[in-house]
Amino acid sequence: MTALSVNLNRVALLRNSRPLQIPSVTHAATLVLQAGADGITLHPRPDQRHVRPSDVREIAELLQQWPNVEYNLEGNPLHQLMEHVAAVRPDQCTFVPDAPDAATSDQGWDLQLDGERLRPLIAQAHECGARVSLFMDPQPGQMALARALGADRVELYTEPYARAHGTSQKQASLERYRLAAEAALRLGLEVNAGHDLNLLNLADFLCVVPDVREVSIGHALISDALEFGLAQTVRRYMAEIRRAEVALRRLGSEQNG
Repeated sequence: MTALSVNLNRVALLRNSRPLQIPSVTHAATLVLQAGADGITLHPRPDQRHVRPSDVREIAELLQQWPNVEYNLEGNPLHQLMEHVAAVRPDQCTFVPDAPDAATSDQGWDLQLDGERLRPLIAQAHECGARVSLFMDPQPGQMALARALGADRVELYTEPYARAHGTSQKQASLERYRLAAEAALRLGLEVNAGHDLNLLNLADFLCVVPDVREVSIGHALISDALEFGLAQTVRRYMAEIRRAEVALRRLGSEQNG
């Protein structure tokens, strides 16, 4: 089943708005794990407007009690991310090309431009025992470059799909992601996805885009938690993943029968 990694940056953003340590990122992570999430994602930025170095360390310590849960650190490896990677040795690094002043991640890597700068950083992450996933737009032609640099996975940047969902452009958008994922899989890359996936669009995505190993979801999940509570929200997202799996199995049975 596609793994659900919960991004807790929005919890940290709320905490940072006041001087007290409320809400606790570590407590939120505990609730998420108890609800059955497969992973925790943090995105430390140089200005520390979301998670702080102390959060990165505390979550690493917490996850020692959860050996089957993956720790994913994402961010720009050109802007201090590798210091955190060396300190906590996560299971996965997701390299994202966001500028220090960017409000959020808003594009994938241009590997023709940035590939050679990333190559030694990918090797450095591997030396720390981490899998490397590159945050990419759904462009099939870029996947061979990602593989040549030594990446293990690509994370498809899904905000364009989220914007197209519910419009006449939905199917065309899904087709672009399907083709990009298939190109990655043919080259031996695994596929992750993330950014603005939510309860309304997640299953539709997973029913079309093949073999997605992990979805990383933060903003929508934390927003939904205001209505449903954090633990119940995690369960709802996992139910959407299961719904897509059931639909794919049914389709496979119909095609084979």
